[in-house]
Amino acid sequence: MGKKFGLLAIPTFVSHRNIISYCNRPFATVSEMNKALIDNWNKVVRKGDKVIMNGDFALCGKERIIEIGLKLNGRKTLILGNHEGASLKTYYEAGFEMVSKYPILVDEFFIVSHMPQYVQENGVYVNVFAHVHNNPAFKDVSARSFCTSAERIGYTPIEFGEIKARIKEICKDEAE
Repeated sequence: MGKKFGLLAIPTFVSHRNIISYCNRPFATVSEMNKALIDNWNKVVRKGDKVIMNGDFALCGKERIIEIGLKLNGRKTLILGNHEGASLKTYYEAGFEMVSKYPILVDEFFIVSHMPQYVQENGVYVNVFAHVHNNPAFKDVSARSFCTSAERIGYTPIEFGEIKARIKEICKDEAE
């Protein structure tokens, strides 16, 4: 088993043609985007690494979902997003070891979810979410949240330790 526990939202909307223009992604074509997302993933995720993808994996047919999922390294968990339309069986065939309809609690204080509504600025938990892409109404990081939308983390999976370090830095800055 790998050492890292990565949390991410990519490849978010693999094969979704319109996401390129909706979110001003730096890709000319869907093929270019898919290749970059898969390459970026496999550069940082090793076969034994645990990875949680917090939703909106791919917007395409069953065969393509399976094909892309099997190209991605790691021991993958998928938290279903609002655009997951395939059957649970399809996601398991795509190489996900676990598929969850609900947020997952990690390391006692981190809720990994698809949606930002679990953020409570005065709460105990930190919500690691996706869903919002590059919507400026949501912060990249705060004392109680971290956004892993692909547009905010360079289209590359982010390691859990880095998420915690960025949150700690924000808390330190706010205390000064």
